[in-house]
Amino acid sequence: MRLCWFGDARLGLVDGLNVQDVTAALDVLPSYRYPLPTYDVFIANLPRVEGRIRAVAADAPSMPLTGLKLLSPVANPSKVIGAPVNYHKHLAEVRTDAHLHHDNQAHMAVIHKTGLFLKASSSLVGPGEGIALRKLDRRNDHEVELAVVIGKTANNVSGTEALEYVAGYSIGLDLTIRGPEERSLRKSPDSYAVLGPWLVTADEISNPGQLDLKLSVNGEVRQNSNTKYMILGVPELIEFASAFYTLYPGDVIVTGTPEGVSPIEPGDTIVATIEKIGTMEVKVRAA
Repeated sequence: MRLCWFGDARLGLVDGLNVQDVTAALDVLPSYRYPLPTYDVFIANLPRVEGRIRAVAADAPSMPLTGLKLLSPVANPSKVIGAPVNYHKHLAEVRTDAHLHHDNQAHMAVIHKTGLFLKASSSLVGPGEGIALRKLDRRNDHEVELAVVIGKTANNVSGTEALEYVAGYSIGLDLTIRGPEERSLRKSPDSYAVLGPWLVTADEISNPGQLDLKLSVNGEVRQNSNTKYMILGVPELIEFASAFYTLYPGDVIVTGTPEGVSPIEPGDTIVATIEKIGTMEVKVRAA
């Protein structure tokens, strides 16, 4: 399935160029009282919701995708996890460009030594909400990445079992302000994590390590690669992350970006595509 959130928090089933409003399927979600869950309730109950969607889809109203305001397919992740310099050519790019590494040796190390980083969950938006750039006196860069959404609680998971814990995949944009500070600070402003255009459930992508991905700005192709060039693949990233902390339903792992990162400015339009997921268009403005 391809599932999106749109408009005023409506749930949609994507069917080609149209969306069926299957918000009625949310009636299977359990109710909660304080203390509320620290995970995404929709993702945690996704199998139940999918079953209900099949029951209501035949009578669900349909509308064109064009013109809909698409929100993030995950509303409440406990964590957004980043994988720095996880493509060989991007690592080489960082090491040779002072605008990217700022003489910080940690920025030039392989991911095995650098480790992962966390982005604030408040940085998460959908493509229809756009990017609001801050620190316009500094360089702000785009990074297109495969985003992995965790479907069930994972702790110390082995790489051989890791894909069993995936709910689905989306396109991720990991925006960053260049500078000497820690990655988590520079990558966590509001709207600096774009997720969309929808969630493609894991059963539709058997091999996340073999997907073309591309990004263009104002029609100019800036990044064009394949996930097969990742240093750590999706299973290894889940194993790596879950060895340090528990992953919960709805947690998002953005798996790293290929070479070609470059600046964006207010007024730009970003178009990002990943094979078997789709394409999303994101407008850039000043905060």
